[in-house]
Formats: sequence, C-alpha cells, structure tokens
Amino acid sequence: QVQLVESGGGMVQAGGSLRLSCAASGRTFSIYRMGWFRQAPGKEREFVSAITWHDLRTDYAASLKGRFTISRDNAKNTVYLQMNSLKPEDTSVYYCAATNSDYVSPSRGYAYWGQGTQVTVSS
Repeated sequence: QVQLVESGGGMVQAGGSLRLSCAASGRTFSIYRMGWFRQAPGKEREFVSAITWHDLRTDYAASLKGRFTISRDNAKNTVYLQMNSLKPEDTSVYYCAATNSDYVSPSRGYAYWGQGTQVTVSS
C-alpha cells in the first residue's frame, strides 16, 4: 500500500502562485508514476501532470504546460506541483495519485489517491 498526503492548497488572487506538495509513504519503492489531477464543482476530474518515480519523466495537460511544473524530492518522497499565473478557472480540488503500473498514458491506472486539497483563485 501507498499512502499519499497533499498539502499547500489555499486561496490566491489571479496571477499568483501556489505550490502543492504530496508526501508518499508506505511501499514507495513500488511506485512507477505519480500524478496530479483536479476536479472543479460539477465537472469531471481532469489530468494535470505526472512524473515517473525513478527517471523523473514528466507529462502535462497541454492546456497547463508552461504555467505548472511538477517535480520530486527523492529524499523526502514528495512530489510538488508549482502553479504560476493562476487563473480563476484553476479553482478546483487538486488530488495526488500514484500507480505501480507502467501505463503508456500518464493519466491512467492510478490506484492510490490522496484526500485532495482545495485551490481557490479569485479574480
């Protein structure tokens, strides 16, 4: 089992920045990839970004690339999502997820999920 705990959400004005953290514990050696997803009220969950655990390959939703950056701190078993130039439409609950499977698609196959952290961007 892998446990994930997100932090770093909050309220920010448009144009501002936030950094989300996701700390992984448990069988972290089994992780293949970690990802960030988000879900706004009344909308489906959408893929944001992902990073492979061992070779740090990154993927982004096309609409977010350039504003969001995913990274990993090996020593802390923590993945970060740096979000810049935030817009009101970025308001969502952001979820961290992990998978043991080497799916080709970076947005699929996640078995472990965090509890989510709220990000609110005001105009």
